[in-house]
Amino acid sequence: MYPRVSDLFSDLFGIQFPFPIYSFGLMVALAIIAAAYLTMRELDRMYRAGQISGVRVQEEGSRRKTEASPSVLVGTLTAMAAILGIVGAKIFHILENFGDFMEAPSAMIFSTGGLTFYGGLLVAGGGIVWYLRKYDLSIPRVADAIAPGLMLGYGIGRIGCYLAGDGDWGVCSDLANKPEWIPSWLWSEQFPRSILDTRNAYVNDASVIEECGPAMDGVYPTMLYETAMAVVITGILWAIRKHPYQGGWLMSVYLVFNGAERFLIEQIRVNNVGMFLGIEVTQAEVIAVLISLAGVAGLFYTTKRVGEKA
Repeated sequence: MYPRVSDLFSDLFGIQFPFPIYSFGLMVALAIIAAAYLTMRELDRMYRAGQISGVRVQEEGSRRKTEASPSVLVGTLTAMAAILGIVGAKIFHILENFGDFMEAPSAMIFSTGGLTFYGGLLVAGGGIVWYLRKYDLSIPRVADAIAPGLMLGYGIGRIGCYLAGDGDWGVCSDLANKPEWIPSWLWSEQFPRSILDTRNAYVNDASVIEECGPAMDGVYPTMLYETAMAVVITGILWAIRKHPYQGGWLMSVYLVFNGAERFLIEQIRVNNVGMFLGIEVTQAEVIAVLISLAGVAGLFYTTKRVGEKA
């Protein structure tokens, strides 16, 4: 693994960077750029089609205001999403690992790792809704514009998790059970030199090592599975983005897909398990189910053509 991209360039090309460039941070930055780009394109398209209103902005060098596509707000929205997303992701990670947090609060708070996607999604989403209300924009329509980029950004971010080896891997895997058409590295990975493993050993997680034992070959690289699913879902969302239905329909589709994808991956992913309604589940499983149900409810209310009465 290469927690630092600068080390990869050093090994491949002999290029030495004056400062370390961390894989996870780089991929998060690329994810944000990709998501912002797709969102801007979709907001411009929707504005030209008359599906969403414009915003009043001040002309450069003048006090006069003119109407423009809401894509001009994407820079501010992106910055808000990045900051609030990290805060929310950290809060949810702390709640999920509260015992570890109580043992070393400052270490977990200021750690560069330990981020939970759903926490970032919920907190950043709340902040974005508040900001859009200031401009009297249609929140359901903006949500539709955001959906494809949000899914693509998630997939790119997971590549960062894979390169860093940050612990988001799956349960133990056995190459003897691998179908012939699947490459070995896609079935079982040992994550040497991971960001959690300073000793360059196996996977620096006692519970995984104990569970796997010498008979197993490694763990499932679930980050790559999520990236593949995210790319497919992004393609679907982009293909159907010109839907004829009410605003919020595409975001509802996104919620259904997002929740289903995460619930499925949780079945082979290492995560903390708790009790919910007497059932052993992970925090992500509970949130994934709730998000999918919210998406189904959204589809129920929005699967009506524009202008069609409820």
